[in-house]
Amino acid sequence: MNTMLLENISEAIKSIKSHALRAALTMVIVAIGIMALVGVLTALESIQGSISSSFMSMGSNTFTIVNRSKIVVGNNNGRRVRYTPITYAQVKDFKHRFDFPGILSLNAYATGAATVKFESKKTNPNVSVMGIDNNYLQTAGLNLEQGRNFTAYEMNSGGYNIIIGDAIKTKLFGINGKAIGKIISVGAMRYKIIGVLESKGSGMGGGGGDRQVYISLASLRNKYYRPSMSFTISFMAKSQQLLSQAVDEAEGVFRITRGMEVGEQNNFSISRSDNLAEQLIENLGFVRIVAGIIAFITLLGASIGLMNIMLVSVSERTREIGLRKALGANNKAIRNQFLVESVVITELGGFLGIVLGIALGNVVAYFTDGPFVIPWLWIIFAFSVSLLVGLLSGLFPAIKASKLDPIESLRFE
Repeated sequence: MNTMLLENISEAIKSIKSHALRAALTMVIVAIGIMALVGVLTALESIQGSISSSFMSMGSNTFTIVNRSKIVVGNNNGRRVRYTPITYAQVKDFKHRFDFPGILSLNAYATGAATVKFESKKTNPNVSVMGIDNNYLQTAGLNLEQGRNFTAYEMNSGGYNIIIGDAIKTKLFGINGKAIGKIISVGAMRYKIIGVLESKGSGMGGGGGDRQVYISLASLRNKYYRPSMSFTISFMAKSQQLLSQAVDEAEGVFRITRGMEVGEQNNFSISRSDNLAEQLIENLGFVRIVAGIIAFITLLGASIGLMNIMLVSVSERTREIGLRKALGANNKAIRNQFLVESVVITELGGFLGIVLGIALGNVVAYFTDGPFVIPWLWIIFAFSVSLLVGLLSGLFPAIKASKLDPIESLRFE
């Protein structure tokens, strides 16, 4: 049996070489379908890994409390919607009431259109300014590359110190420039740099942090406060196992802080870091479906093309088939020969598609700072799909070839 299979494979390779152009075109069509499937799925696995690592960097045991519920206010022209801010008094009251093992931090967004200057150099007017306390860097998964964090005194004094992202430092001082101790301008205010954050890269959620600057909450309230400003609470539990309990307790405490009645719907939202990662990963499922549809359509076209090629091959090799039958080959041997030839073509195309797909997917991984991925499961699946396409496309031509009459075949011109 093995000898016969090897002989059929050898004959298939000879036939492919003798009709190289037709076989190559079919392989390319199969390869494109497999490349679309493997490439997109490889990229998605890498992006998924990037998402997971990004959220793990800030801890899978963290949650944030934000003002996401809406109040609907009526007026003469109809109804308009606005957000209910979380005030500074409320976050301070929550911090006093909430007694749970872990690290709690407070922060607020000042502006996203600031320009940062140092001497003659300046950034684009798209820098975000955030006010933070001295626990924020830890709960947000941010690390200092140079300098130090805010002190407890600086949290209360509203001084003129600032921590900057890596992209700001590079823009103003160069890659190897010294930033610590330098005085920069943020809008109309001047600050002394006390820290530079490590780069988070250009991956999922990383680049934005590199283009941010951080001042103390006291400084934020002195210079950027507005009535509509809303503060955010972040909390890092001591372990993943304690997260659900921490979220439940925080919800109860913050309802008291907001003065809510029993049965009243929350006018705030608690977002767990692990839930956010899961939601983003679930959204990638639609892309998987689209990739599958594209691959199916491409492989359907490839199977039709391959069937036509095999039918032409049967017609061109009618005399050869008659001669093989006259020498003792039975119908099964003829059928297997053409089936093997069809499978060899699709498997070669599938192998090419897998190589191109892995390369394409990991190019995407490179630009998203995702891990290098070799999707072994999808590679096995792609080879199986190629095998199935080869069998289905070659079955009808193979049966037709096996049923040819040897006498008529030898007379064929």
